[in-house]
Amino acid sequence: MTGQMTNSSSQQIPRRPLGKTGEQVSIIGLGGYHLGAVQSRELAVRLVQEAIDAGVTFLDNAWEYNDHRSEEWMGLGLQGRRDKAFLMSKVCTHGRDKKVAMQQLEESLKRLGTDHLDLWQIHEVVYENDPDLHFAKGGVVEALDEAKQQGKVRFVGFTGHKSPAIHLKMLAHDYAFDTVQLPLNCFDATYRSFEQQVLPELQRRGIAALGMKSLGGDGQPIVYGVVRAEEALRYAMSLPVATTICGIDSLDVLQQNVKIARGFKPLTSQEMHELRVRCRPSSGMAISSCTKQQKIRR
Repeated sequence: MTGQMTNSSSQQIPRRPLGKTGEQVSIIGLGGYHLGAVQSRELAVRLVQEAIDAGVTFLDNAWEYNDHRSEEWMGLGLQGRRDKAFLMSKVCTHGRDKKVAMQQLEESLKRLGTDHLDLWQIHEVVYENDPDLHFAKGGVVEALDEAKQQGKVRFVGFTGHKSPAIHLKMLAHDYAFDTVQLPLNCFDATYRSFEQQVLPELQRRGIAALGMKSLGGDGQPIVYGVVRAEEALRYAMSLPVATTICGIDSLDVLQQNVKIARGFKPLTSQEMHELRVRCRPSSGMAISSCTKQQKIRR
């Protein structure tokens, strides 16, 4: 089910192709949101440095995370290591125009201490009319094109976590997205499923899937013993994704996830089926934070 992995020895974090881009990225990524919420700047910097040194190449972020602290702290951690990272951040126009997007890009670049992003994604496509707003004349999609033309962005994509139908509406515009970020976990598979509805379309189009929320959104299924962190993460990583972005807020969690990633072997189809069946009774609860009622953005 998964793409061809390289660097698959037990001492290295494997990498997978990033769709049709020609790039390869680590099969786990460092999430930017949790990074900006740790107890100190020093810990955040150390997490970035140790993740990269361990072989995590994919770094996730967004312009608005933690009042911009996530980008600032990641930028500090990237000093001297930028060439080892595939750096992504997200533009947070939320329906506003290209001018706002381009200003946010400049601010992201400055905070991250780089002259370009490897990947720039539209953040939180979660409202019914978001696709129309993003593709409107003067909208954020025009900013994606302009940023690529200026050499400030290499690849582009979009993210969202509430509705497979909205993802499909974005894809229906037939824009040349390189990536799409979406929640993929053993609960999603049986409840308003991105895995069943969106993932096949991404494969058909050759767009790289970036998995997120592998523990069900807020980790509550782990707390209540519904599923173990390792099996939940392994399920998400066993899907046809380029990388699975992980919320890492401590050195212990980083070490745990690196250990899982090194020498990773995908679950069998039968193992994945059994895990979905076991998690089905908790599916609505586990991802309720990701699937609130759809609304119109005003």
